[in-house]
Amino acid sequence: MGTKTRGGRAPEGYDPSKFPAFAVTVDVVILTMADSRLHLLLVRRGVAPFKGMWAIPGGFKRPTETLGEAAKRELAQETGVDSAAMLTQFGAYGDPGRDPRMNVVTVAYLAVLRDVGAVVAGSDAADAALVPVSEALDGTIELAFDHAKIVRDAVERVRGDLDLTGIAAAFVGPTFTLAELRTVFEAVWGVQLDGANFRRSVVTEEGWVIPTGRRARPGAPGGKPAELFRAGRMWKYSSPIRRSQPNERRKGNS
Repeated sequence: MGTKTRGGRAPEGYDPSKFPAFAVTVDVVILTMADSRLHLLLVRRGVAPFKGMWAIPGGFKRPTETLGEAAKRELAQETGVDSAAMLTQFGAYGDPGRDPRMNVVTVAYLAVLRDVGAVVAGSDAADAALVPVSEALDGTIELAFDHAKIVRDAVERVRGDLDLTGIAAAFVGPTFTLAELRTVFEAVWGVQLDGANFRRSVVTEEGWVIPTGRRARPGAPGGKPAELFRAGRMWKYSSPIRRSQPNERRKGNS
């Protein structure tokens, strides 16, 4: 008789023990804006391997759960963050030796959040915190496993999405100023955009931003409070700003 599996019965003569065993993990990259900079959610590992090093949240997939269920569970257990509806699968990593314990393939998920909320370390994490993405990409913070590559790929994914989709609206609240929205593009792309040209691009064409009739809280003494907008329907389909705009100039790593 064939070997019984969860999905049914394996073909006659099939012997799973003849094939190399490997494990499957999930890793979750959470990106958000804080202090006008792109930030990343990291956990400090409380167990070996790489005990004491920073890593992106993740862990082993259980036999009875899907990849998506594993990603949601690990994120909630290790950080207290619930972003179940926002997770998107963006890559898989299976280079030999990426995990010193055994042959491990990891499936990476991404979520962009405007508000991460309270971050609380749990499970096998000794600590959890939001850190600037630039520190993870330039090596200031050394990440465990191949997580630096995974983070780099996630950031590149968001940079591309920012050019083609309405993902910028996911970084800001239900209402926002144009300066807050512009900061998202600048932080993710690592550029500086001309304020007047940016405003013209998103305001003049109908459907990108909609005035709320309200203003933000007053800033510096004597300064006029900025107008508040909300995202329009066009953000579902594309982006009003392109990375190749001639009025941008490069700045340091984002």
